[in-house]
Amino acid sequence: MPKISIIIPTYNESEHLPLVLSDLSISSKEAEIIIVDCNSEDNTRVIGKLYGSKIYKSKKKNRGLQLNIGAKKATGKWFIFIHADSRLRQGWLKKVKSLIGYDKSSVCFFKFKINNKKIIYRFLEIVVNLRSYIFKDPYGDQGLLIHRRKYFKNKGYRKIPLMEDLDFIKRLNNKTSLKMLNIPIYTSSRKWEKTNIIIQAFKNWNLRKRWLRGESQKSLYDDYYKS
Repeated sequence: MPKISIIIPTYNESEHLPLVLSDLSISSKEAEIIIVDCNSEDNTRVIGKLYGSKIYKSKKKNRGLQLNIGAKKATGKWFIFIHADSRLRQGWLKKVKSLIGYDKSSVCFFKFKINNKKIIYRFLEIVVNLRSYIFKDPYGDQGLLIHRRKYFKNKGYRKIPLMEDLDFIKRLNNKTSLKMLNIPIYTSSRKWEKTNIIIQAFKNWNLRKRWLRGESQKSLYDDYYKS
């Protein structure tokens, strides 16, 4: 049984996937990499196989469903959930192994970084990391490290296409066990580059507010992914 299972949901991620799989390649002897793909029309699955990942299919484009499929297929004692456009720096595995060697109760997320040199993103990083540290509500692009027993005890990710990360964190039995790792995870700036960063931040805040009020998943999904 590998110590760690790294689970990545994908849909048409052939541009970004080689980068994160290259970062993860150092862990190949100590971790399994699981890709749960939803009918990608590019070379996502081919790239995953080239890097030795285990490939599973999801019938729906539903990140919560994909993450849960990955967890159920995983054989590791620990799960790391990350997005396909994430990057990890050299030395991340050593730090993670050091933590899980003595602490099985914590649920951890990575320090938020954006893979773009523009100054405005440094301010966004500060805001996101402060919010996550104080309110303990990390988003999915900050990754998640959790023991398999704790994941299934808290019933894992629900089969929802949006807000699956916040939903799971909200349902954790003991949020005091949630900790920020002193390990950066770099996420692509692509979603902020498509629009003004302030507009995107307000859009995310508004969607979250509507989700907390109980608005339908379909309505939120349509608004989030509309062009």
